[in-house]
Amino acid sequence: MTENSTQEAKGFYKLSWLQRIGYGSGDLAQNLIFQTVACFLMLYLTTVLKINPAFVSGLILAVRLLDCFWSPVVGRFIDNRNPQLGKYRAYLLYGGIPLTVAACLLMLPQVAEWSMSMKIAYATVSYTLLSMIYSVVNIPYGSIMASMTRDNDEVLKLTSTRMVCANIGQILVQAGFPVGLAVVAHTVIDWNQATFMAIGTIPAFIILPSLPLLKSWFGKKGLYYLLLSIGFVGFVILYTIPKVSDVESCNTFVQIAKIMTGVGLLVGSLMWALVPEVITEAEYRTGNRPAATVNALAGVAFKAGFSIAGWITPLVMGMIGFDLASEESALPIAPDAWFTVTCVFALIGFVLLLLCFTGCKERIATTPEKPVTYGEMFAEFKANKCLQLMLSIFVVVFLASFISAPVNAYYPKLANYSASAQETILWFTCVIPAALLVVVAYLIYKYPLTDEKLDEINREIEARTK
Repeated sequence: MTENSTQEAKGFYKLSWLQRIGYGSGDLAQNLIFQTVACFLMLYLTTVLKINPAFVSGLILAVRLLDCFWSPVVGRFIDNRNPQLGKYRAYLLYGGIPLTVAACLLMLPQVAEWSMSMKIAYATVSYTLLSMIYSVVNIPYGSIMASMTRDNDEVLKLTSTRMVCANIGQILVQAGFPVGLAVVAHTVIDWNQATFMAIGTIPAFIILPSLPLLKSWFGKKGLYYLLLSIGFVGFVILYTIPKVSDVESCNTFVQIAKIMTGVGLLVGSLMWALVPEVITEAEYRTGNRPAATVNALAGVAFKAGFSIAGWITPLVMGMIGFDLASEESALPIAPDAWFTVTCVFALIGFVLLLLCFTGCKERIATTPEKPVTYGEMFAEFKANKCLQLMLSIFVVVFLASFISAPVNAYYPKLANYSASAQETILWFTCVIPAALLVVVAYLIYKYPLTDEKLDEINREIEARTK
């Protein structure tokens, strides 16, 4: 038996680029829907449907809180079953079809003509269903990565490929959605706005493919600190520009600073590489490999950061009198345009989920001898310090990423708004994210799983299986 065959027998599989890209297409698919909700749902509900921002804030928070209970249910269900089409892959199909339908129905154009009570009811039901179905796809999708290989270098390559695909989805939505709205609604395309919203994604296409090299230069934590520092400086520049000049007249500096902030927020993408590490550490302690359970808890933390951001932004803007429904709209408000663009992204996403299903190969997918209980899930959370720190990092870094997402559309035209509104927009786009990056750096400092420690853990797991 060759050395490679021996290593693969222990779970250290080498992956082809076809497998990596096939897996990454699933993240691209999900981001076409997730980024639409993260960046534009609040604007749709407040400017197109004219729903009160305070209600929108409460709705986003309530749905996310519900998901905090729902995600562990999904994770437990998946960990305890082994479908014929694949323990995790099967749900790309089982959940992909209803996810596509729910995404298309989220912005049904006829709703704009309904009474306010009917609008609120429809928004509540459609957003809740979409969120619940999304978890049925997202949790098993994240679990696939830990089932493909134990090799840390391969996991890093798989993560970088996945995150490149995710950022392709992000840039397509953040730039393409406002452009698509303008095209369908027959209005003038604001290229500065579209560029500002999407340009922060560009560093991903340079840094993520270079992760193995950068990691060898700076080390895992050193790389995180470098990226966070660049992002912090970018937020400072974005805050300073409107204090000394006009945003529109400094467009080049604005775009450079936005790219720098994207470098810092890229740490959020890199955090997914910690998930297989925590799963391996749990396997080392318990003998089980609870991939879906850990991914479910990671999803809860990720969505907690997203939900806090979605709750605070419309609430505070409404409290200071910045009425999104009556102020100059940042985007066209034609209901048909919103529905059409959303459907296009959703349908493309479904095709990509099919590609992910055919491109992934599960090799390390275990089903517990007895069902995992909720008590055991939270006992694992309580016992696993690495998991606690990882989840804390997830909450903070994704809060930093999404706190400004709905407000970014307003920054390029900052001078059009009142002084109080301008200051609020600056706090959400610059000050709060910068402060949160500092917190992320501290949490990363406390994270104990170094590469050396992981190698030691993997060797001990190997020894047990001989």
